[in-house]
Amino acid sequence: MLASSNAISRRMARTAGKDNPRELALRSALHHQGLRFRVHYAALAGTRRTIDIAFTRLRLAVFCDGCFWHGCPIHATAPKANREWWADKLAANKARDLDTDAKLANGGWTVLRIWEHVPMNDAVALILSRLQQISARKPAHVPQESER
Repeated sequence: MLASSNAISRRMARTAGKDNPRELALRSALHHQGLRFRVHYAALAGTRRTIDIAFTRLRLAVFCDGCFWHGCPIHATAPKANREWWADKLAANKARDLDTDAKLANGGWTVLRIWEHVPMNDAVALILSRLQQISARKPAHVPQESER
């Protein structure tokens, strides 16, 4: 089964999965805070899944989730045409997100998903707060005998 129409299929194909305006704005805001990070970081070997914004040293994975595509509990909508196809598609997206979160957590990552409707200042504050929490939990590096 396919999307509702050829027009819908074309619109879906044009929807940016990465480097969309929200993601670019968030990355820019983080850079203005002096933060450095990896973009579209492949942390899960054997999959095509990538982390939108990865703070690799502290192992914080940040995802910028669109309300429609990822099933925001506040703003998600169900298309009227071809309901079954869309329900399956969006359910698969949510299941993949949960699987990604679990695999990253099992690999020692902290996962932070930020909905597109979250104001930019709040999104940056969430990331800064989580980075501080992780940094506070990490033990200080103790030089080994060979490093002295």
